[in-house]
Amino acid sequence: MVNLAKVSAVEKLKLLQAGELTAEENIEFFLQQINPNALEQAKAIDRKLREGKAGKLAGLAIAVKANINVRGLNANCASLTLKDYISPYDASVIEAIRREDGIVIGITNMDEFACGSSGETSAFGPTKNPHRHELIPGGSSSGSAVAVAACLSDLALGSDTGGSIRNPASHCGVVGVKPSYGMVSRYGLIDLSMSLDQIGPIARHVDDARLLFDVIAGKDERDATTLHDKHDEARKARLAKRPKIALPVVQADEKIITAVQENVYRIAQEVEAEISEIKIDHIDLAVQTYYPLVYVEFFSATRRFDGRRYGERIEEVAGPEVLRRILGGSEISKAEYAGRYYRRALAARALIRQELDKIFEKFDFIIMPTVPRLPHKIGQALSVEEMYAYDSLTVLANLAELPAISIPVAKINGIPVGMQILASRYGDGRLFAFAKRCEEIL
Repeated sequence: MVNLAKVSAVEKLKLLQAGELTAEENIEFFLQQINPNALEQAKAIDRKLREGKAGKLAGLAIAVKANINVRGLNANCASLTLKDYISPYDASVIEAIRREDGIVIGITNMDEFACGSSGETSAFGPTKNPHRHELIPGGSSSGSAVAVAACLSDLALGSDTGGSIRNPASHCGVVGVKPSYGMVSRYGLIDLSMSLDQIGPIARHVDDARLLFDVIAGKDERDATTLHDKHDEARKARLAKRPKIALPVVQADEKIITAVQENVYRIAQEVEAEISEIKIDHIDLAVQTYYPLVYVEFFSATRRFDGRRYGERIEEVAGPEVLRRILGGSEISKAEYAGRYYRRALAARALIRQELDKIFEKFDFIIMPTVPRLPHKIGQALSVEEMYAYDSLTVLANLAELPAISIPVAKINGIPVGMQILASRYGDGRLFAFAKRCEEIL
């Protein structure tokens, strides 16, 4: 019997199609701890496999972050606000997965309403790092990253507002992808910040992540930000010969910087890339730009959680990080503060976007650490500034609407460290191709 914990999703598909593994056997592997209701779906998909009519994800188990609507399951956003809310419909990404015969294995834990970078703010308790249980796994898509890293699912969906897929992917030693803004529909996602959020895949291998990305990406009439022609470009993109790599100067743990840089130069040698160290002038403004935007947009999004139509009133049951952002967004939204904070944040965002666009006129990729520090212990007291600093290297991609991927690059004291690769806007296809080459080298 094949050790299913050691087989990639792409390899597993070959076993399924060859009849050497059944969808029922694959799902039973995951259902030992998770969701027995998926077994009937697996049996139906086995019939499709035998008839040669199965989809691209046939028989694969997919975990879904608790802020993405899956019909009949509890999209609680890890909050008491929605603890009894059962989704009445599927998000567009879930519809796409079902069309290709993927099986939603269950809903994963997260930071409450995606407000957090550690996986600790869930109303139902913190998620644990599978490599060291006393450490945080990162957030806010903590449960999705852990589900993949701990072999509780083949693939997973997360949402990324300022690093919420890439951050836990780095800490858990898996691959996490934040697509270009507009590449994946946000219909059915419970927003943190609508101008920054993107749904993306988490997987153990780059090819697996691309497999799920290709299923969920594309135009959706229910989300006006989606771009069909850009998705077509991503499908056709190929890696250029002798790519040009920018290696920015960043503030991070020296061990992490060394681990990433050593491997970047190794990759550059293997692919005959040109590599240059650069300075991003406005990188220090990223966190200060990001949070006023998130506060205001989150405050606006939470006005529907008033306890009248469904759930509880959010201000009465939510945790301190959610309340901090609601209060902050309320204050910034007031007329006397709007010009001082929110509009300045929008102006700073435009500066960051312009600067990164100029960098990509000269370079194919930017590579840097995903997270600037190693994960702290669960329950360890950190200041708000220290916690928000986890996002300092990932928020750039969201502010500039760029695609970004985190792939495992090293371990420090047994803890995984991720390397983050950014490409130009809508360069998702080239990003996947390059990340796959890096994965092969590493």
